[in-house]
Amino acid sequence: MTNKSVPDRYGVVGHPVDHSRSPLIHTVFARQTGQNLTYELIDAEPGAFETAVRGFGAAGGKGLNITVPHKEAAFALCADRSEAARLAGAVNTISIEAGRLRGDNTDGDGFIRDVTVNQRQALTNRRIVVLGAGGAARGIVGPLLGEQPAEVVIANRTSDRADQLVALFGTDPRLRAVSFDALKEMPAVDVLVNATSAGLKGEVPPFPPSLVGPQSFCYDLVYGSLDTPFVTWAKAQGAGRAVQGWGMLVEQAAQSFWIWRGVRPDTKQLLKQIPR
Repeated sequence: MTNKSVPDRYGVVGHPVDHSRSPLIHTVFARQTGQNLTYELIDAEPGAFETAVRGFGAAGGKGLNITVPHKEAAFALCADRSEAARLAGAVNTISIEAGRLRGDNTDGDGFIRDVTVNQRQALTNRRIVVLGAGGAARGIVGPLLGEQPAEVVIANRTSDRADQLVALFGTDPRLRAVSFDALKEMPAVDVLVNATSAGLKGEVPPFPPSLVGPQSFCYDLVYGSLDTPFVTWAKAQGAGRAVQGWGMLVEQAAQSFWIWRGVRPDTKQLLKQIPR
């Protein structure tokens, strides 16, 4: 344990944020690694986001995680940004030093580590479809391409936003954009990633069942105490495996913790403990 009597302050900013498991995760990480810190929830509506972040820093806060709907606003707010943040156009981790804000994006690393290490799912030479083209998708596309897949298709309700996301990566021949309607023409894929909130309001996820086959690995970036609507839907279509994003949540938090504290926690230990 560090010798400081006053713990360093960290937290997560979102709206809403009361459901977040981040305080539990970082408290376990701190205990495991002997770090003297606290971690708090900060609920800030979009109009109050900058005030919340700067106020936290002015009061001595050391770092913040950023969750919906503030990741793109956090990107705009940060004076310095990592390459991962620049590629994603979004920030989920802010480090505060002498009032200066540095933004990182650990979502992509967390996603890849959970899929390839915890889930033992290969991505190399696989046909991958990402559903959605918003901030969640932007955080994972670059890391996905780094795994050398055969193809990554970005699908959105309308293709315009998907086209914009694809354009961020130049002319990579493995990457293309389509609308949800065009998915009806595609055969079952190897990996299907849900980066939308589809189904969370009770509706059936609006994706064609033909996307899913017995070889398909389906991953929902959203997580909950029960199967998410997307996971339930994927299992009903006969997916080989369908999982939600608990592991990504823990792994991206571990990467944030490493950025802030210079030590990487044991995520396997926490994944066994966290209520799911």
